[in-house]
Amino acid sequence: MSDLDSATLVEHATRGDAPALRELLERYLPPVRAYLRLRADRMLLDKESVSDLAQSVCRDVLEQLDRFRYDGEDGFRRWLFKTAERKVLDRHAYYKAKKRAPDAGPVGDGPGSASPDLDATLACYRQLVTPSQHAIAREQLERVERAIAELPDDLRQVVVLSRVVGLSRSAVAEEIGKSEGAVRMMLHRALARVADRLTTC
Repeated sequence: MSDLDSATLVEHATRGDAPALRELLERYLPPVRAYLRLRADRMLLDKESVSDLAQSVCRDVLEQLDRFRYDGEDGFRRWLFKTAERKVLDRHAYYKAKKRAPDAGPVGDGPGSASPDLDATLACYRQLVTPSQHAIAREQLERVERAIAELPDDLRQVVVLSRVVGLSRSAVAEEIGKSEGAVRMMLHRALARVADRLTTC
């Protein structure tokens, strides 16, 4: 399975091929972790590690395979990351409803903390920074995530969908209800802001 491209694996997975889906999830685990680091808030990351959340997302996807209908690789990516989005919202609602007292400190690998998956997470950001900036980010991953977090909501969404989720421009355009030309311009502005933030901070 490891020698198949992602599009072929998606096609196999939608026919009920569990090994193909597991291989896909293994490939997408780093961007799922990166997405969760950017999407989950401090309250949630004080309760659960990003790695635990990512594994929970993968379990949900495995359990829901029969609901997925083949719509190409973009379709799979959207399904996977919408599952991650639902996980964040569900877990946040759970802790908020329980009104539990915050723990003494973070339990896992949210923004600003070290992680055994640091290299894989940084690889998800490689299209956002130059090689020299990437070397800096290796020491200070939090700077990259802060630069993304400081973007206006619409630009941050385009960056996350395009560079972290990995959707095509047409899929991003469909997702946010704008033209591909608008997405291209928004992405250009967003990446310029991230690069500028990384060189000035």
